Amino acid sequence: MNTEQGHLDWLESEAIHIMREVAAECSNSVLLFSGGKDSAVLLRIAEKAFRPGPFPFPIMHIDTGHNFPEVLNFRDQRVAELGERLIVRFVEDSIKHGTVRLRNPLSDSRNAAQSITLLEAISEFQFGACIGGARRDEEKARAKERIFSFRDEFGHWNPKKQRPELWHLYNTRVHPGENMRVFPISNWTELDVWQYIAREKLSLPKIYFAHERQVIRRQGLLVPLTELTPLKAGESAEMCMVRFRTVGDISCTCPVASTAATPEAIVAETAVTQITERGATRMDDQTSESSMEIRKKAGYF
Repeated sequence: MNTEQGHLDWLESEAIHIMREVAAECSNSVLLFSGGKDSAVLLRIAEKAFRPGPFPFPIMHIDTGHNFPEVLNFRDQRVAELGERLIVRFVEDSIKHGTVRLRNPLSDSRNAAQSITLLEAISEFQFGACIGGARRDEEKARAKERIFSFRDEFGHWNPKKQRPELWHLYNTRVHPGENMRVFPISNWTELDVWQYIAREKLSLPKIYFAHERQVIRRQGLLVPLTELTPLKAGESAEMCMVRFRTVGDISCTCPVASTAATPEAIVAETAVTQITERGATRMDDQTSESSMEIRKKAGYF
């Protein structure tokens, strides 16, 4: 067995173990699936953990209403292929209910507002654990995260009150109203994810691969030209060959210049990049040094 294969096998085995621990120890769990590359890996892990039977939990997506259409199409297609139950809850509904308030609901980023809609869904279905695809290498606040991340009755995260995870033993006990956020691929890197995608031949939304798109050069980022991200005074758009390293709300997610059109080419490109995927593509992480940690403490995934 070569080193790369052995490394991926170890990571896969750990993720399968964590997924099965959730099913065995947590009541009424749900797997969050955005249509992105990390959650696509989670679906494959769930298949290996539970097939030929059905998943022991439903799949859920918090839809901001500002998602890339290619990603939503992939989400629906992939869940239909699996034959699993999909729950979708909308930030738009939270806006209508008055629990989410934005200065301009049509154009403001709804990325942080997902937290409120997610907490409302957790309360609605009484989920005891939510499984997600966050990884520690993505951002320094996520590097503080435990695999089983305890959230209090308000959905809040306190990095100083997390539980030890010695010898892969997890304390999953929660009181009514509390819940766990569980991250089976915490120990994976972006490179690991792409190597696994290549090995498993996983399908992904086409915007993850090199394509031509109109972009605006703004504050060191390539902002996609859309109705939600139009030109500002003095700006001009240009056609560039780009791909997305991470996929989120259109209003805060940028592509990077790239000609990598296959998983293998992306593996090679990722191996030498010196900028993290969120650092290179997420406008919402650049508002302050603690942007992610502030959002996470308020309930963000």
